[in-house]
Amino acid sequence: MSEKGAMSTSGRKKVTLGDLYAKMERGEPITMLTCYDYPTATFMEQAGVDIVLVGDSLGMTILGYDSTLPVTMEMMIPHAQAVRRGTPSAFLVGDMPYMTYQPSTERAILNAGRFMAEAACDCVKLEGGVEVVERVKGIVDSGIPVMGHLGLTPQSAIALGGFRVQGRSAPQAKKIIDAARALEDAGVFSILLEMVPDRVCEIITERASVPIISLGSGPKAHGQLLIFHDMFGLYPKFKPKMAKVYGNAGQVILDGLKAYVAEVRSGAFPQPENWFGIKDDQFAELKKLLGEE
Repeated sequence: MSEKGAMSTSGRKKVTLGDLYAKMERGEPITMLTCYDYPTATFMEQAGVDIVLVGDSLGMTILGYDSTLPVTMEMMIPHAQAVRRGTPSAFLVGDMPYMTYQPSTERAILNAGRFMAEAACDCVKLEGGVEVVERVKGIVDSGIPVMGHLGLTPQSAIALGGFRVQGRSAPQAKKIIDAARALEDAGVFSILLEMVPDRVCEIITERASVPIISLGSGPKAHGQLLIFHDMFGLYPKFKPKMAKVYGNAGQVILDGLKAYVAEVRSGAFPQPENWFGIKDDQFAELKKLLGEE
C-alpha cells in the first residue's frame, strides 16, 4: 500500500509524499485531521482526507487527562494501528509522545521506528524547534519522514505560559520563523504551525519549500488541520477559538443517552422488536426438560 499509485480497498489511491508536494506546487490546499479510532478513520477514508494525525491529544480527547504529558508509546501504538486499518490510503502521521524523543537521538529513532513498523505510519511528528534539530536529523537519516510542530506545542505548554497564541511579539515571531528554517534544514518534510499569528504563518509559508499546515494560524498555509473532537462538539471541557463545529454530534449523543435512560426507567424500552424469542413448541419442550410440566 505504500507504493505510488497503489489503491486501497475503497478504491482511493494511497496518498504519498509526492502527492502532498504536488498539491503544494499546484496551490491545492491539503486537508488534515486528527483521528484516534477505527470507525472514525473509516469515515475519513470515505471523505478523502489527505493527512490523518494520530495525535497525542488523545490523552485529553479520549483518555480524559488535562494535558498530553501522560501519553506513552504503549497508548499510541494501538490507536495508530486502528486508524491505519480504517484509512489505508491517507498519509498517516504518528505523534511522538512526551519523552519518547527528548532524552536521546537513539531513543527517538527507536520510537519513531515503532510507529512505522507496528502501525504502518507514513511519518512521525515531533514538537519543538532548534532544540530537536539533532533528533530530527537522526530520524530522517534513518529513513523515516518527520513533520515538525511549532508555535503552541502542547508538550511544552507550561513553559510557554499555557495554551495561548505564540509569536505575537516581534522577537518571538522571529524565533518561530528561524526555527522553521532550522527544521527544514534538518530535513522535515512538513511543518505544523499551531496558534501562530496569521501573518507570521504567511511569512513562513512564503519562505518554505515544504508544506506548511495551519492549526489556528490563518488561511495562507498550504493546508489546514482541525482536531476531530472539536469539530463535532465531542470534547466537553472547552471549545478552542480555532475550531469550527461542523456538526454538534456531542449534543445528539447526549440527547440519545437521556432518552435511553428515560425509556428504560419508564418501560418504553425494550419493545418486541428489540428482543429475541423462542418458538412455543420449543419452550414447551424446555419446560418438560426442566420438570416443570
